[in-house]
Amino acid sequence: MAKYIIEKSGPLHGEVEISGSKNAVLPIMAAALLAEGECEIMDVPALRDVDVMCKLLESIGSKVEEDYENNTVKIKTERIVEEEAPYELVQRMRASILTMGPLLAKTGHARVALPGGCPIGARPIDLHLKGFQALGAEIERGHGYVEAHAKKLIGAKIYLDFPSVGATENIMMAAGLAEGITIIENAAEEPEIVDLANFMNKMGAKVKGAGTDTIRIEGVPSLHGTKHAVIPDRIETGTFMLAAAITRGNVLIKNVVSDHVKPVIAKLIECGVVIEDTDEGIRVRGDLHPLVAADIKTMPYPGFPTDMQPLFMAFLSTVKGPSVVVETVFENRFMHVGELNRMSADIKIEGRSAVVPGERLLQGAQVICTDLRAGAAMVLAGFMADGTTELSEIYHLDRGYSLFSKKFRSLGANIQRVSE
Repeated sequence: MAKYIIEKSGPLHGEVEISGSKNAVLPIMAAALLAEGECEIMDVPALRDVDVMCKLLESIGSKVEEDYENNTVKIKTERIVEEEAPYELVQRMRASILTMGPLLAKTGHARVALPGGCPIGARPIDLHLKGFQALGAEIERGHGYVEAHAKKLIGAKIYLDFPSVGATENIMMAAGLAEGITIIENAAEEPEIVDLANFMNKMGAKVKGAGTDTIRIEGVPSLHGTKHAVIPDRIETGTFMLAAAITRGNVLIKNVVSDHVKPVIAKLIECGVVIEDTDEGIRVRGDLHPLVAADIKTMPYPGFPTDMQPLFMAFLSTVKGPSVVVETVFENRFMHVGELNRMSADIKIEGRSAVVPGERLLQGAQVICTDLRAGAAMVLAGFMADGTTELSEIYHLDRGYSLFSKKFRSLGANIQRVSE
């Protein structure tokens, strides 16, 4: 097992380029199953989750060509030979469930292992299944799997009880080849939904309204191959913005869409960080003003992203004044608090709120990466902590960040990956 050794780092300086979005590329790769021809996906990040999705698509019958040197993946599915996402792959990556909609649309049958528990909270697939049922599928559960059968998918009006990103994506993909019109109400509005819709439309789909709470999909008989470049990863963007802020640095972040990180920008400015939106990218300066506290509350997009909450909490531990962090999306997304407290953050949890006292002199410690974004938060805290921070179980970070330590070292950070 590998771990990161992190030493206190001075202000980060320089420039860094953001990779393609993890949360956009996975559903786009799944949607390539819908095409009759080859799909070439560009700006693909080199991530463990992308590798798992490639293996899953190959097991289904796709021909997959990975070219990480040029950040491209080519997917061609002439014949689906297996209509199942097995447990050994689903347990490694919950996004495997996103193959269910395309398989159901193409073959009338899909069998996917139930994803099981998630460390940051309950993430049931009930809304996915509710959408499939509305389109005319019959659902069966048993032996740890869920199956969907449909002789023909028929368009329907579907209201989501919660704006689930995964359910919105899965229903969009299934509806792409359904007969008639599907309308998804209370749909997720994330940029990744828009990227998936743009990809599907390039294949010949008729998707309108992506990025709003109502999406309209007019089914078509077939879809063709296409080329598509994935949007930049807004959570990676936010990660480097927080890294510049917490170290009181000056960093230019390139290949970004500033509109996708508006809530993060707004809160950093509230804390005294200077943000410059330039033609080259976003410049983040934490070295111009004393930094102060701000309260945050996570919400579905376009609210403050839950994925940024652990990193922002690490940052708030180092600024002047107390702050309150309220988590409304995932019930267990304070797992990083115990690890930050091992580094002397002294954060108190009260239900779904956490009180961060601020102005803490963080201390290096042995900590663990409890989940993807918690691990990134521990790295940022390590940059500010006196002494050495040892972060283990970093395989979580490999799932979501491409060239993680290399990019940080290019900015002057003291971080090394070593084998245990």
